[in-house]
Amino acid sequence: MTHAIARLDRVQATDMDALNRVATSTVDFDNGWVAQLLTQSTTAGQKETWLATIPSATAGLKNLWMAYSPEVVEIITAGGNVYKGIDVDPQNFYSATGEFIDFFKPEPGDLITLTADALGGTKASASYVQVDATASSYKLVWGTASTVAGLSLTYVATTFVSKPAGAISGADQTVAYQFQVASIA
Repeated sequence: MTHAIARLDRVQATDMDALNRVATSTVDFDNGWVAQLLTQSTTAGQKETWLATIPSATAGLKNLWMAYSPEVVEIITAGGNVYKGIDVDPQNFYSATGEFIDFFKPEPGDLITLTADALGGTKASASYVQVDATASSYKLVWGTASTVAGLSLTYVATTFVSKPAGAISGADQTVAYQFQVASIA
């Protein structure tokens, strides 16, 4: 199973701390997935950590944030030592249940590139991806029209994300889609 890759091409969150948060989830979480951050943790020592929940119309499709954690793939413990980053393929990266996840708040005009693993449905003639409150999913879903409620991104171009092949021979490429944030509630 491959996991989503998100690349923040040009986002306001790069320069604004208020658009960045840390959260935990009750499921394994991919970069590029969208969650609502409505409440903070009540766990001791985690007062500034938020709880990631599936976007819901009952919660008003507000406070939508996108996961974007540094892709340090695979943590291995052997003989009491912890090793990180042994696997070079970012498509093997995900944030495990209960681990801290970095989130940013997409803003209109932001440019974001996502691999297909971050998206639900099929592209076909769709020119938008958006939160689907009826899907019970963290993935953005392809659509033919932009929604006013929630988060909507406009398709810009099909591109690729380079990923190391793990050898001196060079890099491998994965198809990806670049989007511009059209609206957010």
